Amino acid sequence: MKGYLITFEGPDGAGKTTVINELIKQLPKEIQKKTIITREPGGSKISENIRTIILDPANKEMDDRTEALLYAAQRSQHVSEVIRPALAAGKIVLSDRFIDSSLAYQGVGRDLGVEEVKQINDFGTGGLEPDLTIFLDLDPATGLARIEKERAGQEDRLEQEKLAFHKKVYAGYTDLLKRYPDRIKKVDANLPIEEVAANSVKIIRKQLPDIFM
Repeated sequence: MKGYLITFEGPDGAGKTTVINELIKQLPKEIQKKTIITREPGGSKISENIRTIILDPANKEMDDRTEALLYAAQRSQHVSEVIRPALAAGKIVLSDRFIDSSLAYQGVGRDLGVEEVKQINDFGTGGLEPDLTIFLDLDPATGLARIEKERAGQEDRLEQEKLAFHKKVYAGYTDLLKRYPDRIKKVDANLPIEEVAANSVKIIRKQLPDIFM
């Protein structure tokens, strides 16, 4: 069986990590065995080191272009070291964030331009695109409120950005939904985690039925 890359996107606080962990429990056992979970920024030793630099609240002086390039660099390593080998082995890769995060956060949120950010990421990944992207839809203000409740005072550098920035990011995601309607599917992240995961599984079954054969 060919491998599949399924990515999960959404504003900060949408619950991507929790949903992925719940979703995998709802998959048939034989599919669980050939599924790996990874994340961005991160997913490999080098990429995790870059993650620390990107998200460290102390790095307030980081230039927007530097931020975009660091995200692209960690993604390049992540794809080379983890994702492509897994796909070649016929694995199902569930990634907590991927290129769409850069397009929304740096392309739109930082006003660097979606096409410009896409170019540096395509160079880094060799043009790898997800087979399916699940967008966990949540109002950015609600997401930030969740984060403040769960880990007040421990927010990372991006989470500490003001609501206006996160609203721009959300608008960027909205544009991506229109740009890639066949690949990006929306799930209401206001629902209980079990329902969000179940709805995500339904989408995977519909969009990528070969996985379940």
